Amino acid sequence: MKARVFVIIFLVLFAFSSGSQSRTLCHQRDSLFSIERSKNENIVRYDACLLQNGNISDSNPFDVYWIVKKGKKEELNTIEKQHAYGIESKEKLGENTFRIVIKAFKDREIIVKKMKTDYKAIVRLKGELSILGKVYVKSEERTLGFPEVNYVDLFGRSLQTNRPVKERITPK
Repeated sequence: MKARVFVIIFLVLFAFSSGSQSRTLCHQRDSLFSIERSKNENIVRYDACLLQNGNISDSNPFDVYWIVKKGKKEELNTIEKQHAYGIESKEKLGENTFRIVIKAFKDREIIVKKMKTDYKAIVRLKGELSILGKVYVKSEERTLGFPEVNYVDLFGRSLQTNRPVKERITPK
């Protein structure tokens, strides 16, 4: 009985502290990019978490969350963070510059840095350095509700020409 109470208290405290941490350190956010899916209208958003002075927070640099029906914000669950939409690694490269890797795109690094007045997610699309705008995942539901990804489209704008760039990734 004591062990069960301890586990419940631990889970409540952990949920409260992990949910409130990003709220207390982010004085404002700068939208980087989003992931849309064919499965439903829910969108995963990636924001830079900014301090009052406009710099990216070193301790909590990014906020990743769902935008669901009617624009409601929801946190990612543990499985989503660990296996799909969470950030695999974040390395500070310099002031207001980070290298991140998303769990689902481990072979594609993204550089987040301040460009003029906003933060941008820079990724190589079709060999060109581009500002990432959105990702679209086309999938089909399979056995036991696990989706099978048909393709992933990445949309951005070339840093050099400012023209739209699209790259399609198909699973091997």
